[in-house]
Amino acid sequence: MKKRVLFICTHNSARSQMAEGYLRARYGDRYEAYSAGTEARTVHPAAIAVMREIGIDISGQHAKPLSDLAGTEMDLVVTVCDSAKAACPFYPWTKKTLHIAFPDPAAVVGTEEHITGAFRDVRDEITGWIEVFFGRGDSDD
Repeated sequence: MKKRVLFICTHNSARSQMAEGYLRARYGDRYEAYSAGTEARTVHPAAIAVMREIGIDISGQHAKPLSDLAGTEMDLVVTVCDSAKAACPFYPWTKKTLHIAFPDPAAVVGTEEHITGAFRDVRDEITGWIEVFFGRGDSDD
């Protein structure tokens, strides 16, 4: 049986979406990946674009409020930003909670190239963390 993993971020527009898409694409044989936000908006176009660069299509994903998953049991909940951790310090339907803060690429201002670079950097941080954590099985604790 696949373990269920929920990534929570404030807007469920970038970091949690990239994490959900990458975990599903890379380790979907072992994990069911979900994401939600404490104040869900829409998936950021730059998140879709930078994931596409590494062969992962998240264009079909949509931002969801955390309330949509109320009562859904998870094996692991990962908050990927400090404000989500503060807003949702406890998810009652999980066996384990983890907090890994990644910078918010949507907060970056500047040229399109600069913003896209910020999304790439965060994508690489998230995918690198997923490779280490899920690749070696630490989530099985």
